[in-house]
Amino acid sequence: KEQVYVPDWTSPDRLEYTNRLFDLIATLVPARVEGSVSTLPGSFKEFITEGSQEQQIRDNIWKCVEHIADLSDHTGKPLHLGLEPEPLGYFETSAETIHFFESLKAEHSSDSKLIDHLGVNYDTCHLAVEYEEPQDALGVLAEAGLRISKLHLSSALIVKPDADTKEKLKPFEEDVYLHQVVEKTKSGELNRFRDLDVALAAESYADEWRIHFHVPLHSPDGNWFSTTRDHIVGVLDILKEDPELCSHLEMETYTWEVLPAEMKSRDVVGQLAGEYDWTLAQLRARDLA
Repeated sequence: KEQVYVPDWTSPDRLEYTNRLFDLIATLVPARVEGSVSTLPGSFKEFITEGSQEQQIRDNIWKCVEHIADLSDHTGKPLHLGLEPEPLGYFETSAETIHFFESLKAEHSSDSKLIDHLGVNYDTCHLAVEYEEPQDALGVLAEAGLRISKLHLSSALIVKPDADTKEKLKPFEEDVYLHQVVEKTKSGELNRFRDLDVALAAESYADEWRIHFHVPLHSPDGNWFSTTRDHIVGVLDILKEDPELCSHLEMETYTWEVLPAEMKSRDVVGQLAGEYDWTLAQLRARDLA
């Protein structure tokens, strides 16, 4: 659950761990190939209760940037860290992400390391759960001068939260992963629930829920749910127009063992092969593979 964020970027342990990852990747990545690491968006929102923690996050991330810059200089390999906005993370929307980067820029305005070695890990599931559109989100990130360090290809659930659907969602409640829910009301207001069980227990009259539950990229829509796969397709369409946008794409479904039985039509190996088939077909259709 939310303990996956621990230790967060307020802790030197997170800095030490991430620096160690870059030490490894600087050795492993081939010459002239970029090396990247993705990381959490600073912390979980509920963990941040005082301003000093926000400063600790910025300080530790900047120390990591300096470490990455030194490694890049010594190895000649381009390395960068991608901060990953996530529902109910310290920053979760494109606007909050830009605000965080602007805070860093204000403290290190004359230093090019920020542009070269720090960027955004754009998770298609996360931004779709926030009801953002690829053209808009990637557009404002580009306007803010932020690099896209990685693209995570992942898909979330979309449902209309009536009584019947809520009953069908109960098998999706599980004890391992955090399944944040963002609902959209008839007036267009967005309300957030920290986990699926909280949303199911609440009284809701929303038109739609988007649920941070990764479903296989190739999974067809059901008769009571759909997915945010259109967001992935939109991102890949943008990548076709601008292949230099990002060179690191990652399929990030990890929920194989906690999928409800009706979605376990294949074993994990078969599901992974299905995701590769779907992703490569999408890339080939856009002359990207």
